[in-house]
Amino acid sequence: MQTIGLIGGMSWESTTLYYQLINQGIKDRLGGLHSAKIVLVSVDFAEIEALQRAGDWDAAGRMLADAARSIEAAGADFLLICTNTMHKIAPEIAAAIDRPLLHLADATAEAIVEAGHGRVALLGTRFTMEETFYIERLETRGIDVLVPDADDRRTVDQVIYDELCLGVINAASKRAYEAIIARLVDEGAEAVIAGCTEIGLLIQPDDCPVPLLDTTRIHAERAVTRALNDEKETDA
Repeated sequence: MQTIGLIGGMSWESTTLYYQLINQGIKDRLGGLHSAKIVLVSVDFAEIEALQRAGDWDAAGRMLADAARSIEAAGADFLLICTNTMHKIAPEIAAAIDRPLLHLADATAEAIVEAGHGRVALLGTRFTMEETFYIERLETRGIDVLVPDADDRRTVDQVIYDELCLGVINAASKRAYEAIIARLVDEGAEAVIAGCTEIGLLIQPDDCPVPLLDTTRIHAERAVTRALNDEKETDA
């Protein structure tokens, strides 16, 4: 089994899901008392969020690159950034280490292609919905990406930062998300990407009229598969 490196804390609410899902995935596949080999560095999200707000992505990149180097030094075989938004600086993080970075958008794109969806809606922070660093990685796989209109983007973003990242689950916000999703489905979305690792705390598959692609679960599942590839090959 390979050792999985996690850059977490953005927010810790979703990082706990990564830890749980990865360990559950290892247990499901190997059984018994097996659990995942994980190296986790959890940053202070308040510091990261302040840099996001200030547009100081270089400083944020240096901070997460330092975290990645620590994870690599501790013996991780590959790394995950446990957040969609901070993949904006994934190239800087990947350049700081010699170990592979399992990119969340690539894992999501693979899941979309495997499911046969051609047009999907993307919910996430305003950075993820409005900038190209995430959407372009989906579009290069032939995926048509829809995002909410400006007012709905503000709502989605505000709920993430003011509620979900603080562990607050609000029934009114859930209804607002469901209405936004309904509008995107009306525009032709065949599936919805929960493109922020906290969205799964609010919206479940049963709340969505089309398949809901939870990026936290997708990323964690890909990490489990990668961590066990060496064992599968040995067993074969």
